[in-house]
Amino acid sequence: MALPTITPYPMPSADELPANRVDWKVDPSRAVLLVHDLQNYFLSAYDRDASPVPELLAHVAELKQAADRLGVPVLHTAQPGGQTLAERGLQQDFWGPGLPDDEQAAAIAPEIGPAPAETVITKWKYSGFVRTDLLERLREQGRDQLVVVGVYAHIGVLMTACDAWMQDIQAFVVADAVADFSADDHAMALRWAADKCAVVTTTEAVFGDAGHAEPTEAEPTEAVPLDHLTRDELTLDQLRADVADVLGEDPADIPEDENLVDYGLDSVRLMTLLGRWRRDHGVTASFADLAEEPALEKWVRVLAR
Repeated sequence: MALPTITPYPMPSADELPANRVDWKVDPSRAVLLVHDLQNYFLSAYDRDASPVPELLAHVAELKQAADRLGVPVLHTAQPGGQTLAERGLQQDFWGPGLPDDEQAAAIAPEIGPAPAETVITKWKYSGFVRTDLLERLREQGRDQLVVVGVYAHIGVLMTACDAWMQDIQAFVVADAVADFSADDHAMALRWAADKCAVVTTTEAVFGDAGHAEPTEAEPTEAVPLDHLTRDELTLDQLRADVADVLGEDPADIPEDENLVDYGLDSVRLMTLLGRWRRDHGVTASFADLAEEPALEKWVRVLAR
């Protein structure tokens, strides 16, 4: 059986989440962020431009940024391509041969790809703890909390969270930073986790107040001129140049007041831009902030805040 074609569905909101049985809180000095199987192969089952994928990738990117700021280690799991029947084991019976022997398919999505300081763990089964050194890594670092994001929620994410619980490691499943085969599967995974083995939380709440960067400028009380510096020299001209770069266009052809989707901007390119601006200019805006009104004259005011 190959992966199903996944119909787009909305990412759950905070008011739709199940009640948690425990009141654990993430402590950055105890936690590790685990990005679970966010490989191109597994994302290929989705429409990458439709919910829940843009939100998934944007929220994982936000959590990685917060983890870096708070000193929380980031680990990735990734399954290898071209597995033999012996390596595949019983997964062959349920899912067929799995990832092809193809570097692009096995690669982690570029929007959240591993930074130099982040470790990728080769993964073989549903749980990230089986036939890996994940537990040893947590023990060596003195970490006993695991924040899990990625795909698929009701399979590997849930099994990894459950295995963490069985090792007395507090697990946290970030409801709007995981995705699944369907809204029903997604909701089921969250209900089971909240009732049996983990705290279900959100990107906004998982690290509490510590997860949010302190603003470097006061909120503007007046409209910001279009040539105003947004943050660390990120000018309107720089915005235009960066947008033109990812679209393969001449900057002169990028208007200030038109919807950039009409010029070829999609979620992947938007995430590329956002990652660049976070890295180079300290931008703290979210994917949703920019996707809501994708026009330069709107962005320059959002980024100025």
